[in-house]
Amino acid sequence: MKSLFSIQCWPAWLRNSTFAAVFLGGAAYEIRSLLAAPVVAGVEPMSQPARSTSAINDTVHAVDTSFEADWKQQDLQPSPAADALTIARRLSLALTGSIPSLEEIRALEARPEGERVTWWLSHLLADRRSSDYLGERLARVYVGTEGGQPILYRRRRLVAWLSDALYTNKPYDEIVRSLIDAQGIWTSNPEGNFISATFEPRKGPNEAKLAGRVSRAFLGVQMDCVQCHDGKLGSTWKQQDFHQLAAFFGQTSFSGVSLTGLHDDPRRKYEYRYLRKTEDEVVPAVVPWQPELLPGQGAPRQRLAKWVTSPQNKPFARAFVNRLWALMFNRPLVLPVDEIPLHGPLPPGMEILADDFTSHGCDIQRLISVIAATRVFRMSSGSPDPDHPPGAEAEKQWASFPMTRLRPEQMAGSVIQAASLTTLDADTEVLFRLKRDIDVANFVKRYGDVGEDQFGDQASTIPQRLLVMNGSMIANNTGTNFLASNASERIGMLSPDSATAVETAYLAAITRRPCKEEAEYFTAKLATARSKKERNRAMTDLYWTLLNSTEFSWNH
Repeated sequence: MKSLFSIQCWPAWLRNSTFAAVFLGGAAYEIRSLLAAPVVAGVEPMSQPARSTSAINDTVHAVDTSFEADWKQQDLQPSPAADALTIARRLSLALTGSIPSLEEIRALEARPEGERVTWWLSHLLADRRSSDYLGERLARVYVGTEGGQPILYRRRRLVAWLSDALYTNKPYDEIVRSLIDAQGIWTSNPEGNFISATFEPRKGPNEAKLAGRVSRAFLGVQMDCVQCHDGKLGSTWKQQDFHQLAAFFGQTSFSGVSLTGLHDDPRRKYEYRYLRKTEDEVVPAVVPWQPELLPGQGAPRQRLAKWVTSPQNKPFARAFVNRLWALMFNRPLVLPVDEIPLHGPLPPGMEILADDFTSHGCDIQRLISVIAATRVFRMSSGSPDPDHPPGAEAEKQWASFPMTRLRPEQMAGSVIQAASLTTLDADTEVLFRLKRDIDVANFVKRYGDVGEDQFGDQASTIPQRLLVMNGSMIANNTGTNFLASNASERIGMLSPDSATAVETAYLAAITRRPCKEEAEYFTAKLATARSKKERNRAMTDLYWTLLNSTEFSWNH
């Protein structure tokens, strides 16, 4: 029998009223503390210490010098430095797939001005959202987005394994060796899903798919283009180069019956019928370059893993530098991201970053910190001449921060975060996180998932713009409702005055304060509201306008 004090026994009107009162009371306390600006000096809203950059200064200087020399040669004047909020927004989009919350902005601005960006990066690197987001982005590279064989493949387990590895800053070469030489059951050994993702019934793992993944994902070389024939138009790759790489996976076997899972079976051979040949032939396992780096002993996949990650194998470090640069800028140093010239020429900074990455044990967080501290990452997307925007050549040569469209998951994540003044992170109630994940997945599905091609130059389509403007994503996160759960209504209801409401909306939605003209225009709109209903509608319109602006939907 239910207790008389159980809330389920209350009348519906009493339950709703009580919940609303508690919710709004908590919201009022929470939001009033966030609306206060500026934050009192000395307040420490978060306990995460700032990450020291003293150990990376030499590398950052070398990268900056490399770019500056290139700009001088191209006769390009670089853009000025961006402000801390702009850089914080870039870092949040790159590492969490979302903009900063108002709560985080207040915490950032509580820091001394010269420490803000460094402190913010330290905060993000210690935040589980970053490892979760980057784990998903890397999983797209390693196994794609398809579901695979449900019995032998658990993509979600691989993403969680990658997230754990990134969260603990596991060296990248160790991560890659674990993926290539995975053993055991793919549920208890999630790294095995890199192999099992290619499983085909009655055939086992697809050696050709695995060779293509290794060359593209880990080495930044497109060798799968010679899978069926020798390369053309000056290509140095031959059909045998690709299949000799695939042969390293020829002994890979599944044994689900004995519960041994993935293992190497010396009795298996990789056979292939080359173009214009009449019979299959056994293909030897041979690496396409620097064979002296390949260990002479061990199972084929173990030897391949050590060759791929060898400190002397330059393409390995270059490939990760290019991919991480792409995640942080939404554009790689070399495009396509997985087609880096084996023997150059290479863009400014790439070899410096690759050498630093290798010499410091493939430390991913260090590489992120180095890139984030460079002049290129911290410069404005504007022009040194306010009357003339930077040209395409300036962006191409990294003399101006490149403006790129947000990817679908960044767009959806940013809209949802903008609708909440507090941070949606691992400490958020599980139901809110579940709803957020569902909303993001639904939006990406309707908008169009870019799949593995995360950095292609894709123009926005009319249906996509209509989805953003008229779809449920922005409408549900800006409209008024009974509990005032959206940021727009809560700001309008709890702000002490219209000017504070406008400034807070700008900070929460586009991570900056309004300029004088913007502040005067929207403050007047709110000031003329004759009722609470009109004020709420004006705040909803303001928020809708900000979330539909080009500024919101672009990285800059």
